[in-house]
Amino acid sequence: MKKPLDKKLIKNFMVDMLFAIVGSFLIAFALTVFNAPNDIAPGGATGLATALAYITPIRVSLWSIIINVPLLICAWRTLGFYPLIMTLISTFLLSGCIEICSLIPAYTNNVLLASVFGGAITGIGVGLMFLRGISTGGTDLLALILRRIFPNIPNGTLLLVLDAAVVVVAVIVFKDIEVALYSAIAIVIGSKVIDALAEGVDYAKVIYIITERGDEVSKILNSRTERGTTVLPAKGGYTGISKQMIITVTRRNVLSQTLKLIKQADPDAFCFVMDSTEVHGEGFKRELF
Repeated sequence: MKKPLDKKLIKNFMVDMLFAIVGSFLIAFALTVFNAPNDIAPGGATGLATALAYITPIRVSLWSIIINVPLLICAWRTLGFYPLIMTLISTFLLSGCIEICSLIPAYTNNVLLASVFGGAITGIGVGLMFLRGISTGGTDLLALILRRIFPNIPNGTLLLVLDAAVVVVAVIVFKDIEVALYSAIAIVIGSKVIDALAEGVDYAKVIYIITERGDEVSKILNSRTERGTTVLPAKGGYTGISKQMIITVTRRNVLSQTLKLIKQADPDAFCFVMDSTEVHGEGFKRELF
């Protein structure tokens, strides 16, 4: 029983590392190519680090670590060991990626385009990491902690509120109202991208099946897909014939194949499909808190 558990842990760690590397690189790319060269504070530790680096001789990458140290200490008991370790790894990954991406030529032709693309790419990076319960520290880490207190508030909305404070600091540092305006664009776009990523991953289809061949339909779905079924007794209101209602949840990208399997088991089955924007349980959303 121990080996399958170990393999699962290793697999989860490898997936987490992949998301952490890709997410860190995207955030660093957006920061060094679009945000920092145009004095755009995208929020979070990186945005605050950008502002602080402007008035001090300390590099953005070093400021990123300095800001995160007290937050990591405060989050030790809140997050637990594994999420905290992944956050620590991601923090150093981000600092390293910032140094690597600093070699890429910066885009300074149009500040508006820089804020749009900087915010979108940052949102993709942060959103990918949030899907695995990982943060790069800063307001990202604070947002994960606050999700325990406010579980009904989306991650993007939490970050939007927290990052607004960073914009205020940036305005004071850069002494330019345009900094706030362009930074606000980057932050709003980033928060929307984060929420869109979360909703896109959790988005699923709930299929209700009314059939007289409940056993056959349930069997083919259980054996040919990775989804389970729930079988309930039903009765035709017009015919009075006893039937079964089967409920199953599937990803939208395999809906067509699932419906074909249902018709294969019972060509006369009556089906209707509904949208679900969030699904918790085996095969769907992993509990992060």
